[in-house]
Amino acid sequence: MDQPAIDLSLRLLLNLKPWRNAATWHIAFSGGLDSTVLLHLLATLAKTHSLPALSAIHVHHGLQAVADAWPQHCQSICDALGVPLKIIRVQVKPGASLERAARDARYDAFRAATQVNEMLLTAQHRDDQAETLLFRLLRGAGVRGLSGMPQQRALGRGHLLRPLLDVTRAELEAYAVEHQLRWIEDPSNQDRQFSRNYLRHQVFPVLAERWPQAVATMARSAAHLSEAQELLDELAQIDLATANSTSDFDWLGVPSLALAALAQRSAARQRNALSHWLATRTRLPDSDHWSGWENLRDAVGDARPVWRLADGELHRGGGRIWWLSGGWLRGFSSEVDWPDPALPLQLPDNGVLSINGAIPVGPLHVRYRTGGEVMNLPDRGHRDMKRLLNERGVPGFVRGRLPLLYRGEQLLAVAGLPGLNGSATDGWVLQWVPPSEDQGLS
Repeated sequence: MDQPAIDLSLRLLLNLKPWRNAATWHIAFSGGLDSTVLLHLLATLAKTHSLPALSAIHVHHGLQAVADAWPQHCQSICDALGVPLKIIRVQVKPGASLERAARDARYDAFRAATQVNEMLLTAQHRDDQAETLLFRLLRGAGVRGLSGMPQQRALGRGHLLRPLLDVTRAELEAYAVEHQLRWIEDPSNQDRQFSRNYLRHQVFPVLAERWPQAVATMARSAAHLSEAQELLDELAQIDLATANSTSDFDWLGVPSLALAALAQRSAARQRNALSHWLATRTRLPDSDHWSGWENLRDAVGDARPVWRLADGELHRGGGRIWWLSGGWLRGFSSEVDWPDPALPLQLPDNGVLSINGAIPVGPLHVRYRTGGEVMNLPDRGHRDMKRLLNERGVPGFVRGRLPLLYRGEQLLAVAGLPGLNGSATDGWVLQWVPPSEDQGLS
């Protein structure tokens, strides 16, 4: 093996050093040049170094007739290298961008296949990083987007690693030729209607004629922007630490932030902190849609503003902003009978109710607010439910979900609110466990 090949192997090994104690390294194996070189490098290194168990994953999108032969090709390569292969067939959802839909389907498969203490290794290289930077720049991305592809990030229950980001496409091609590797040439890679292919075949050759080091310098810029993003993330954590105060309604399990702590920051710091907080919960809005945050923040009086995002909604209430998604945005039954109050009651799409202590005389049933409810309280007489909820600062989004325990037309208890959730005289308390993520809330 000559010097360039040795250098490439050692660079790969050095980039993967922090992850040598993982249980498994999965290689995302399309059968193309880049992933074929990565697979060959790792299989060769495994003969002389103690590495985690290697396996390959091939995702079959079924978008081209010619692709039907690719799983067999990948299987033959893996058999020759002694690496087990898992073939996953996916359905690509139709949409405006076939590129994005295929990528989403592919990474959904990778996410499901990557378990605790396992790593998925992909073969993106320095040229890919430069293309990503220019592509995102043309789409008006901010610092986070322009920082390019991270070398590592969480994926599923494990991590995704990109150990070849400091390697050029030319180096991979030289390695493949030297070792007489066979790889797939995807016809779609020549289709210039796809934005990345257009950049690769039309734009970068022109840039390289004028600036031969364009790819290297753009990749370096992505690294600088990645460092800048790290600083912004640190600033976001500082700002969020003050907004992550406790609330009387933390028991709901709904993520929330204190609005006043955010509102005292500059507009740019507000957006930075919220972007950091929302990044794990939803696709982030583009610049034109941040007016939704301003409307939410600046609403006055008893307004109940909502900022709708791709994967959920931000609500405002009780001096806080609340992130609602999944089951919190779905409907639920309006009335449920409770035939045996000695047993917990599963509420359709709304958690579980139980009674601790002496069981009230029945028959009992559960309703939800429709307006005009009145409750008889010891020493206070009949009180309007709306006023009682206002006194306790109950956020608007949960008011319609609070289970109300009735006996006939008599309102006995309101779940979740101390002082209203049972009878101290008769010795019982109504307990409500709101829906968890496993029960349909995300």
